[in-house]
Amino acid sequence: MSQRLDLVAAELVEKLAGASQTVATAESCTGGLLAHTLTNIPGASAVFLEGVVCYSNEAKTRLLEVPADLIEKHGAISAEVAQAMAEGIQKKSGATFGLATTGIAGPAGGSKEKPVGTIFLAITHAGKPTEVWQEFFPEERLVFKQKVTEKILSQLLKRI
Repeated sequence: MSQRLDLVAAELVEKLAGASQTVATAESCTGGLLAHTLTNIPGASAVFLEGVVCYSNEAKTRLLEVPADLIEKHGAISAEVAQAMAEGIQKKSGATFGLATTGIAGPAGGSKEKPVGTIFLAITHAGKPTEVWQEFFPEERLVFKQKVTEKILSQLLKRI
C-alpha cells in the first residue's frame, strides 16, 4: 500500500476518534481495500464499525437493501446505486458516516458509456444529504483500487 494512503487513513482515524464519530463501508470494486486500509491503523476499532464487500448485484440487494429495480434501471455502476449502498450501510450499522464504492476495475466489463476506470463514490452522514460523485481512474486493477480508496478517504477527511 502507498505511504500516502496510509497517512490519509491515519489522519482520518484520528479525526473521527477526536470527534467521536464512526464509519462503515460498502464496497464493490475496491473489494475490501477500503476496510483493510482503515483497520490497518492503530485505534481504528474506536471508529470503524463494519464493512461489507458486496460484489454481486444480489449481495447489494440482500446486504444493503439496494432495490433490485434501481440496479436494473441504472446499472450497478451508477450514482443511484452508490448512494443506496452508502445509505444502506450507514442505516444498518448506525455509523455516523457510510462510504460506498462501485465501479469498473477492468480490464474487461466496460462500455462506451461506462468505460473501464469509471467509479461512483458516495458518502452519507447521518441527518445530512448524501454526497455522490463520479471519478475516472483508467489504471491497472490494484492502482485503481488504491486511488479509489484514497479518494473517498480524502473526501471524508474534508467533511469532518
